[in-house]
Amino acid sequence: MPFLFYLFIFFFGLCIGSFLNVVIFRLETGEGIIKSRSHCPKCGQTLRWYDLIPLASFFILRGRCRYCAKSISWQYPLVEITTGSMFLLVFWNLEFGHWDFIGNWKLEIGNLFTACYMLYVICSLIVIFVYDLRHYIIPDKIIYPAIGTALLFNFYRVLNFGNWDLFGIWNLGFGIWRPFFYPLLSAFAAATFFLALVLITRGRGMGLGDVKLAFLMGLVLGWPSILLALLLAFASGALVGLTLIFFKKKTLKSQIPFGPFLVAATVFTLFLGDKIINWYSQLLL
Repeated sequence: MPFLFYLFIFFFGLCIGSFLNVVIFRLETGEGIIKSRSHCPKCGQTLRWYDLIPLASFFILRGRCRYCAKSISWQYPLVEITTGSMFLLVFWNLEFGHWDFIGNWKLEIGNLFTACYMLYVICSLIVIFVYDLRHYIIPDKIIYPAIGTALLFNFYRVLNFGNWDLFGIWNLGFGIWRPFFYPLLSAFAAATFFLALVLITRGRGMGLGDVKLAFLMGLVLGWPSILLALLLAFASGALVGLTLIFFKKKTLKSQIPFGPFLVAATVFTLFLGDKIINWYSQLLL
């Protein structure tokens, strides 16, 4: 894949990351996402186009507002860089093109629908990660559309895997429905497990937002990848929690949002889960 194409994808991801920052900020304030113009959250000054260049404006302005000179959160460039990097990983893993026999690059669009789905899921997860980290809440306005999109995508996979029989009838046998039922069962299993934790701890250890996020994880990852993601989330959450307690940043009674660990584990498993599971399976055999 040519360098310019990669560069375009990364810059496009930076622009989407800039938009995600707007979504994260306005989910809290309740402002309209589309109609309202971007403005400084400190002084309210409407920002010009040259104040909104993804990544570049932050460093040109040295992390301060041009108009009130107050500091700009590092969340903005970090979200932009993360989104751009995730966009690159999606296109890298899906292998959207190839070189033909005369040395020309041929872009394949067969995986375009899958790419759009993955990009949307990743954008949703980034918003959930940051918002839960800042406010200890997983926003319904993000999680519900993501769940609906994942359900539709899994149903699309069923239709895509069907075939015409000898009588000209589209065949959707039980085996064809596996791409839909397996993720759905994984989603219900993960959500049920987290709901049990919520009931056992009476909401002190987990929240209903984590239940919804677990359901999304099951739809996106399926079986057995969901199991790997949950193990990674609990392991990383325990490690970070113990580290914060050791350095006296938190106590045993302190709240630590679990959503970011679930999101990070989901993204990691999405890209590397199959390789890890295959390696572990070969090790057992």
